[in-house]
Amino acid sequence: MSAGAPRAVVFDSGLGGLTVLGAIRAARPDVDIVYVADDAAFPYGRLSEAALIARVNTVMARIVACHRPGVVVIACSTASTLALPHLRSAYPDLPFVGVVPAIKPAAKASRSGLISVLATRGTVARDYTHALVREHAADCEVTLVGSPVLAPLAEGFLRGEKLDDEAIAREIAPCFVTKDGRRTDRVVLACTHFPLLIEALERLAPWPVAYVDPAPAIARRLDFLLGGAAGTAAGRTGALVFSSGRPPPPRLQKTLLRYGLEFTPTAAIGLETA
Repeated sequence: MSAGAPRAVVFDSGLGGLTVLGAIRAARPDVDIVYVADDAAFPYGRLSEAALIARVNTVMARIVACHRPGVVVIACSTASTLALPHLRSAYPDLPFVGVVPAIKPAAKASRSGLISVLATRGTVARDYTHALVREHAADCEVTLVGSPVLAPLAEGFLRGEKLDDEAIAREIAPCFVTKDGRRTDRVVLACTHFPLLIEALERLAPWPVAYVDPAPAIARRLDFLLGGAAGTAAGRTGALVFSSGRPPPPRLQKTLLRYGLEFTPTAAIGLETA
């Protein structure tokens, strides 16, 4: 890490947080990044709420002790909606930035009044998500669509697996609603994995819509918290930590290098499967 540079941890259950990391690098190229993927426990949707909160608390304790970040980005909607209050209580002097489904900007920009929120099943079921709909989209008709399939498909795609177009089309079909001559014009991508599939989402959509990605807003929030002017750091490489300790296969390593990340051995965290 570079002396004097602000350090940010970007944390996710898997590789979806890479979409957030890309936005952060664009906004603040001076920031030293440690990307932590809790792949040993992926996907978080299989865990109970209590188990998920306990898991995130355990991983974060190790992360903070090992890397001493100046700010932590929880680049996972599931973890953000459940674990953030606990993390902020445990580390009152450490800023945390979470992922909020971008319902407010989608509702504000919609012309048809029909928007959809594409998320994991856990995020769709949470009271937090329903409260956002009531507060920010009362004038719209909102369709909540929970998919257990898209995040694993995105992970596989990054690892070089071929995309299953039929599965993707089936998962996104409920997002597209027609009513009284109107049709859905905004789809909120409420899981950070989903923008990894954006080309397929656009190609397989029944009609064109605007996909709303929360990553730019997260980067703006981090920039605000860090303060000061962004420096330059061309070619800076961040550290990548997998909780499983398993090194990425060669094809994934090449992909991660495009995001400016190099794998760090498991000793950096050393956690086993949840």
